[in-house]
This record gives sequence, structure tokens and C-alpha cells, in this order.
Amino acid sequence: MFDIGFSELLVIAVVALVVLGPERLPKAARFAGLWVRRARNQWDSVKQELERELHAEEIKRQFDDVKTSMRDTESQLRASGEAVRREAEQMRQDVARHGDGVAATAAAAAAEDGEPVMTGPAPGSPASVAQHVVAPDEGEPPRDAMAPPGIDGSAPRSDAPAILPPPTDSVPPTPTPPNDEAPR
Repeated sequence: MFDIGFSELLVIAVVALVVLGPERLPKAARFAGLWVRRARNQWDSVKQELERELHAEEIKRQFDDVKTSMRDTESQLRASGEAVRREAEQMRQDVARHGDGVAATAAAAAAEDGEPVMTGPAPGSPASVAQHVVAPDEGEPPRDAMAPPGIDGSAPRSDAPAILPPPTDSVPPTPTPPNDEAPR
């Protein structure tokens, strides 16, 4: 810290011994050590306080940065939500103005591109179920095209597999050897 070497410390100790004498030198050394300790403790306390202040300031700065980024994100989300609302309202107005003409135009454009177009009611709605009724062939009652055969009773199920007899042992029973003794 002060770049004091051993030879300089030796010169200071000799001068202090000569000036203070052997009786007062230990008390003076204790007193100097006490003041040096107090100065170090004070310096450490100031240093720790500065570090705490800097740390708290850094946390505040980070918090402000996060708040700013959240405000920016919120404004972007609001702007995009407003844009979506405007587009939906525009579409609603177009459909109200042009009605089925818009759907027919879209279907024709998609047909030109070769893309399949889904028109009609939403799948699973009652209107959708009504569309799935298949026109009967000659002499056949109408049936639901979505149901597999046999569920609605319109088509017979395939015959059930024949019940096989229970499996038999593949090894024939071994004959018992004749008993030489006669029964009693």
C-alpha cells in the first residue's frame, strides 16, 4: 500500500526506541495499532456502504429497464390488437355489403388455384349432419354417410366368425401298461 520495505520499518523502530524509550514504546505501539485498526474498520464500513448503494442503484436501473420494455410490449400488443379489430370489422362490413358474392368470388379464386374450398356449415353442427345423409339407392333407405356400416342399422354387419371347437391336446394319451396282478 505505502510500499514500505523491511529496512525502512527497522529504521522507524530504532528511531521510536530512541525517542520514546523502552518503557513507553509498548504503550505507543498498542495505541498506534488501535488507531490503525479503527481506521481500517472505518474504511471497510465506508467501502461496504458504497457497494450496497451501487448494488441498490443497479437493481433500480434494471427494474426501470424491465418496466420500460414491458410498457413497449404492452403498447405493441395493444396496437396489434387494434389492427386485428379493424381488419375483422372491415371483413364484417365487406360480408354485409357483398354477402354471398364474396364467398363465391373466394371459392372461384381458390378453384382456379386448384385448392379445395370448404364451404357450408361448420363440421359437427346440425346443418352439417343433415348434409351427410346419403341419397338412397333403389330400394335402400337413406343413411348417414358419416356412420360406418352397421351402426345405424342400414347395412348389415359381416357374419361373425364361426366358433371354433376348443383346442385339443396335440399329444395322444399314452396307454397304460397292462398290470400283471389280477384284481382282488
